[in-house]
Amino acid sequence: MSVILPAVRRVLDAVGEVAFEVPDPDLGVGLYAGEVGAAGLHRPWPTWADLAETLGAHLLTPERAGEGRVRVRLRRQAGTPDPDAQGYGGPEWARVDKLEDPVFLFTLVEALRRVSPPAGGRVLSLGVSGGRELDALALAFPGREFELVGLDMEAAALERAKERHPAGQFRVLDVNTLPAADLGQFDLILCLSLLQSPGVQTDRVLAALYRHHLTSGGGLVLGFPNARYRDGALSYGARLLNFARPDLSLLCADVTDARRRLQKYGFKVFVTGKYEVLVTAIPAGTRTPEGLAL
Repeated sequence: MSVILPAVRRVLDAVGEVAFEVPDPDLGVGLYAGEVGAAGLHRPWPTWADLAETLGAHLLTPERAGEGRVRVRLRRQAGTPDPDAQGYGGPEWARVDKLEDPVFLFTLVEALRRVSPPAGGRVLSLGVSGGRELDALALAFPGREFELVGLDMEAAALERAKERHPAGQFRVLDVNTLPAADLGQFDLILCLSLLQSPGVQTDRVLAALYRHHLTSGGGLVLGFPNARYRDGALSYGARLLNFARPDLSLLCADVTDARRRLQKYGFKVFVTGKYEVLVTAIPAGTRTPEGLAL
């Protein structure tokens, strides 16, 4: 790989697309990357997917290249702006459906089931955007209805959320103004991809949530982005301004701070996820439900 990676990168930089032949990964199932199998030096399909992601390229459909060989093809991603360049209420961000990421879907359902709000309970979503993530409630709790309330600064996003969940209540509100007396308390509070947004006063928002807007048996699910969306692709790693490569220092600091703060205030905390790190908090004395997996 120390030879392949720089060679592939040079060709991608020069012409934008590259193809090369490798031993068929299907013939080495059960081997680790770098072990020798019947077809040669084995590398599984995730290795080539990771190579494409690392180099900012799409992994195209491989082709057969003779007995025991396949042709791996990579194409450099277009230099289009990230969807959030126009704001989370913009048309580009509306194209993103995080529930199509199986890791996010699995871990979000798991987190929701850890909190397990009661039937008829109240659910608050901060930074609700178009409301897609609220679809996971029906997957986590089939047949269980909730009173949904969503807050966002983007009116266009709230209109999409209302179309998606007609029974929900959606309103424009700056989370930095919380607590809000007219909101009341909730059995589940969702706050996905919001707390690291510019201008959000994370400490103040969290304090308002668990002091004023959470029922005594309620729980929170906080999401911290650890990925980038670009040119239809999702790539791992939190980005910092002016950094060419992912840097997880701010993400780790924010997740650790949220975890410690919630533990201090009497919550049992779980940290899960990959492309979005989820911090799930339930009352310390609560027994964690079983059968969490989707």
